[in-house]
Amino acid sequence: MSNDQPPPDQPPEDDPFRKKPPETPPPSAGGPQEPPPPQGPPPPGSPYDGGRGQPPPYDPGAYGGAYGGADPLAGMPPLADFGKRFVARVVDTLIIFVPLALISLLAGGWDFATDNSDGWDEFTDEMNSGRQWLWSLISLVAYVGYDTVMTSRKNGQTVGKSLMKIRVAMLNDGSVPDASSSLMRAAVLWVPALVCCFCLWWIVIILTILTDKPYKQGLHDKAGKTVVVSAAQ
Repeated sequence: MSNDQPPPDQPPEDDPFRKKPPETPPPSAGGPQEPPPPQGPPPPGSPYDGGRGQPPPYDPGAYGGAYGGADPLAGMPPLADFGKRFVARVVDTLIIFVPLALISLLAGGWDFATDNSDGWDEFTDEMNSGRQWLWSLISLVAYVGYDTVMTSRKNGQTVGKSLMKIRVAMLNDGSVPDASSSLMRAAVLWVPALVCCFCLWWIVIILTILTDKPYKQGLHDKAGKTVVVSAAQ
């Protein structure tokens, strides 16, 4: 008889009936679970507060919480003064208006009749002509295009805002507005003013900036979900 066979009271290693050590049961679904790892600070380079804080998410109805609530402006740079915003807008308007006016004069300008009683009628006809509508369209594209391109650049500044050391930022995270937000903002600002109600629309924009709380947003800011903040270092 060979000595390779195991003793009768000791089953071989591959015996399927051999008793194996009990397996550890998997943890139940309702058992204790490890707490999630703590979240670190916002990534460095956040445009708000040097990466040390985040502003509240955009809320069209956010006008401050109840007494003792969180400050909605916490973590944001100071909002831009209205005076600086006004001067910046005047500068940007002149940057577009002056070249358009010179081009209009070189192309013939307006033909106003002042030496007869039909002068007003001729002025009205000129205003309602296809030439006037063409210039209105050109002006609209120039103003909206300028604001859209400049605001969506890496620093969120037009020429006027750069001079006044202010910039446009997304309300939710302080980033530079993308092209769609910049276009929406520019369209709401300029289309009504250039198409139908120039003076009235600017009064509306100014009043909404002065009365809005807490972010001082004009209607164009609300449309683009943006704020205008200080860019001074």
